[in-house]
This record gives sequence, structure tokens and C-alpha cells, in this order.
Amino acid sequence: MNFLSRIKQLGGLRRFLIIDKTCSVRGFTLWFTGLPGAGKSTLSSAVHQALLNRSITNVELLDSEVMRRCLSPELGFTKEDRELNIWRIGWIAKLLNKHGIHVAVAAISPYRATRTQIRKMLGETFIEVFISCPIEECERRDPKGLYKKARKGLISQFTGIDDPYELPEHPEIIIETNRVSVQEGVRQVLTYLERRQFIPSSVVGERATHESEVVVDG
Repeated sequence: MNFLSRIKQLGGLRRFLIIDKTCSVRGFTLWFTGLPGAGKSTLSSAVHQALLNRSITNVELLDSEVMRRCLSPELGFTKEDRELNIWRIGWIAKLLNKHGIHVAVAAISPYRATRTQIRKMLGETFIEVFISCPIEECERRDPKGLYKKARKGLISQFTGIDDPYELPEHPEIIIETNRVSVQEGVRQVLTYLERRQFIPSSVVGERATHESEVVVDG
């Protein structure tokens, strides 16, 4: 499907760019960062769906695992390779934002300096969303069994076990997934976007397509 066909499918250029009197036509990037199993994929996917439910269709979801598999299959998990993978995702997000496309990124992105570089690259459109969850809870969830393998020494350079996760110093949004539901986490993000006038304000009560309890997959 070419670009013009895509626009037609979305309801025309006006809808594609979300031209609204209260909001500028500018893309933003929600950068969901946190420990493995904290809930990044769950929350970013839920926010993506919530935006679509508001007929905000110029939004893309970039999951770091999918991006690594499709864009950077040659990269390993050394510090240098992780930084390069995150930089590539950030660069794609910048291009999308430049053309009015909003982006939700789900990426561990464990190193503070790398996230700072991405923030500088994207400027005021960068919104750091820290998915906060104690490592004990992440290990209890362990949806892919990776913590167990890391504890047994079957995999190395695993964030939180033998590779550090550097906490964000000044994230725009903090969501404590061990304390709040997915629905509440989505509400926090949408409220922030409305306050910053990235999206129009909406009547309370969006169509929910997710459960009220946290279901974590990354």
C-alpha cells in the first residue's frame, strides 16, 4: 500500500495529521523504559490502542525486541550493541515525529547516557515514561523465564542481574506497575499528553480494550 492509499484509508490528510485547533501538528515519542518484565510492552501497547480508540491513527508502536529482530539482527548484547540498537530506534522515531507521526517505544534502554542522547536527538517531543517495578516483582512475573536463566548463568549480560539498569533522573511520567492497573497507567499517559496539548482533551471514559490488572510481557 502506497502513502496516498494509506492516507485515504485513514480518512484523508486532515485526519492523518490530526489537525485540531487546540493542538499543534507535531509528532511525539513516548519512550517506555524499565527493567525486563516491568510492563513496558503491556503499557505501550495499551496506550497505542487507547490513541487509536480516539481516532488518533497517526501513531506507531516500536517494540525494541521486534526492532532488533527486523532491523538489527547482527547485534548482540554488549553495551556497545545495546546502545547502537537504541540509537537506531531513536533515529526512526525522530523521522516519524518529523512527519507528524506519534511513536510509542518499548525498550529497556538501560543506560542513562544513551537515553540522554535520544532526548537531545528528539528534543521537546521526547517523553520519558519510567515503568517502575521492583526487581523482585519482575522476577516473580518473569513472563519469558529469562530471570531464571540469568540466575542459573545460562544467559549473560542480562539487565538487572549482571548488567545494570540506570534509573531515570527526571522522567516526565512514572508508572508503578506493581501498584496501578494498566487502565490507570494509560490514564496517566493520556492526561500528560492532553496537558501538554499533544492530543486533544477527551471526555472521560474511553473504550477500554485491556484488563484492569497488569498483564506483563516486557
